Parts: sequence; C-alpha cells; structure tokens
Amino acid sequence: MSQETSSPLPEGYQLEEYQIERQLSVGGFSIVYLARDAQGGAVAIKEYLPNTLAMRRPGETVPSVKPDHQAAFHYGMRCFFEEGRALANLIHPNVVRVLSFFRANQTVYMVMRYERGRTLQEYIQRREERVRESFVRFVFSRLLNGLREVHSHKLLHLDIKPANIYLRNNGAPVLLDFGAARTTLASESMVLKPMYTPGFASPEHYRNRELLGPWSDIYSVGATMYACLAGKPPQSADHRADMDAVVPAVERWEGRYSRQLLETIDWCMELPHVKRPQSVFSLQKALTDWNMDMEITVVDEAPPQPWLARMRSRFGHLLRR
Repeated sequence: MSQETSSPLPEGYQLEEYQIERQLSVGGFSIVYLARDAQGGAVAIKEYLPNTLAMRRPGETVPSVKPDHQAAFHYGMRCFFEEGRALANLIHPNVVRVLSFFRANQTVYMVMRYERGRTLQEYIQRREERVRESFVRFVFSRLLNGLREVHSHKLLHLDIKPANIYLRNNGAPVLLDFGAARTTLASESMVLKPMYTPGFASPEHYRNRELLGPWSDIYSVGATMYACLAGKPPQSADHRADMDAVVPAVERWEGRYSRQLLETIDWCMELPHVKRPQSVFSLQKALTDWNMDMEITVVDEAPPQPWLARMRSRFGHLLRR
C-alpha cells in the first residue's frame, strides 16, 4: 500500500509575500512549489511536510500532526530551518540559491531561486545515444566546485543523485535538495525513516552513520557518474556490502571511455570510506587533470573534422574542375 500524501497548497494561495502558482514536485519530506514574489519574479518554495509525521487534508492549510509525532515533527522543523539558515549564507553558482526562509501555517518554508532547465536524470532518460566523456567531465568538474564550497561551510549534501542535479539551459549544473536535515532527524527518531536514495547513498548512510563525511558525498558523485554511463542506478551500497554485483567501470566500459575516467569512478565507489577520495579537491583534480589526447579514440560516431577539412571534403570536386 502506497504512503498517503498531503494535499498541496492551492493555486493562487498567498503565502506571506509570495503567491503559489503550482506544485513542482513532492517527496516524502517536502513539497516544492513554483511561486511569484511581490515583483512577479519566479521562485521555488520548499515546504517542510514529512508525510510520515504530518498530513494536510484538501481545503486545509495547516498540517495535522498526531500527538505522538509532535516531538519528531518539531525537531525536524528546527533542522529544516537551520538548514535554510546555513544555505542562505552559501552563495555559489553551482549550488541552489536560498533567498529566504520563514515560518507559516505551523511549518517552515524555504524560498529558492527558480532555475530553468532540466534535471540530470531527465537528461539521461531522454538521451538515446551514450553520454560523452566530455559532457561527464564538464558537468561534474563544475558540480564539484559547488560541493567543495558546501563542504567548506562544514555542511554535507547527503542526497546527491541525478534527480538532485539541475542542468541550466546553458548546461551548467546546480546542486538541489540537501538531505542533511532529514538525515539528522532520522538519527534522532525512528518515527521518520531515513530518506537516502538506494544506488546513490554511501554504505555509511545505511550503517555507521557516525562515519558520514565528505567521502560520503563523493561516493554519491561516483554513483551518479556511473548512472550517467549505465543509464540507471548502480546496485545499492547495503546490498553491495553483502554481495557486490556492480561491474567495475574499468571493465564495463573498457574501450568506450578513457581508463582514467573509469578508474576515477571506481575510486569514488569504493565501499570502505577510507579508500575513496577524502576531499572534493582530490577528486576534482582527477577529473580536470585530463587532455583531449587521453580521450578514448574508439567512439560511436566519427570525430568532428576541422572546418577547412570539412569544406574540402564537401566541395573539393568543384575546386578541381
């Protein structure tokens, strides 16, 4: 039986200075809306509303929380609020921009800049041919710029996956939807189950959460790169710990991508956290220490020719007449 979900705030609802246009997404922890500010600008608003603790019926604005869930709900709300406060101080082009956060309807709202584009997950699912190595390196080297800034503020993302990486229309990636608050809440209360994503969560997410650190986000980055190549998530880390069925990238895509890229992905996905890159900087160095000569030459399509060579091949017969 599927988990019952709360009703979203209605279209046109006035929430402080913002007017709700429509629901963008819903998860087990929150609802995200597209809204307009007082000047008519588009913003995304995330509403704290864990469906295991609270429920909002159609026509209502205030969620109903059962008495035995009150403590967990309010603790999670404080975590969500603190997460908003921390992210509001973090300004980086590759991290979602938190503009403000406030309390209303007996819960908390986080206002973020609305980005236009699509998620990396949508990009992978809609793409028919394989993802190019140059694309992987472009997206993830820039994404790591943002993650490095996150870690420098003593924060962890803890829910990196293709659905939480947004690609702007110019291709630049943006990290979305931090999972730090929900992980903290899960460690304090068994009422709210951990909301990590199988396939992308590190082994520490499942066991020994006291070991969570930058290397945990790095595992998720590696799993996300693996998913870019495979078109689907790798085996979940808890199952890998019991019987590892993940084919190493260096074996699965030998001859299709540079060995250096494949080794980097496998390095990130090591099960023992001490065997992975211990900082974003070391991983970033591996992704950027690369030149075109290292790219695999066995490709699915002909390599692009220089402009002059293309002209000669197309119109050379005319010049010889």
